[in-house]
Amino acid sequence: MESRLSVFQYPSPVIAAAIHDGHWMDDEFRALSLLSEHQRMQEEDPYTDFLTDLPVNRIVVEVSRFQTDLNRPREKALYLKPEDAWGLQLWKNLPTEEMQKKALVFYDGFYEQMGFLLKKIIGEYGGFVLLDIHSYNHRRQGPEVSAPEQDNPEINLGTAYNREKWRPLTALFMASLAEPEIQGKHPDVRENIKFKGGWLSQWVNAHYGHAGCVFSVEFKKTFMDEWTGRVDIDHLLGLKKALTATLPLLNSSFKVTKISTI
Repeated sequence: MESRLSVFQYPSPVIAAAIHDGHWMDDEFRALSLLSEHQRMQEEDPYTDFLTDLPVNRIVVEVSRFQTDLNRPREKALYLKPEDAWGLQLWKNLPTEEMQKKALVFYDGFYEQMGFLLKKIIGEYGGFVLLDIHSYNHRRQGPEVSAPEQDNPEINLGTAYNREKWRPLTALFMASLAEPEIQGKHPDVRENIKFKGGWLSQWVNAHYGHAGCVFSVEFKKTFMDEWTGRVDIDHLLGLKKALTATLPLLNSSFKVTKISTI
């Protein structure tokens, strides 16, 4: 099975990750899948790779979450039953044990690469910020029916697993993210409303939370039609510009301490 994992290094303490952008599936998995391309796309996070294309370190995953979900614990990383994946009927026949093992090898490889990168950045800057970029549906009932805005912010920041020491940086990051106008208004940015952060955030904080924090940034899919996949490029560019504007703050939060040899 192909790796389909790209790591781009850059002289910055910031990492941007798009772990649910991927749509690719191995031929073996695709042959067993009952889901159409469209059904998979609805639950994936298209265009988040584009949003991570910033002057920072980057991790981009091309593999669909329907093959290996990197934002769940290892024992739940494979969707085998409908209840694992929003009630969807997933497989003609379950993936074989060998296929499942291969999918978990990819899972393990991702976390190995993430650990390597975090250690390197901590060695160079003394700390890090991980921007864990996602998007979420707000029209599950139909293409014209939007979920209530009071429970679905334009930008949901998941920070539940970060240590208390990162609260001041969190407040500054939220303020910076909400400052630019997008589509003629300041975005509604709130914390831990829709999502609190997934397994990636939990894992990073468990192993490296003393040195840095994770901002799991969930963009509501108002920048696209989640039923057709059609994107509003101006809206998407506005979101990327808002992310870019936060980088001076995040970069200045850590200073070079030494050159890592990891």
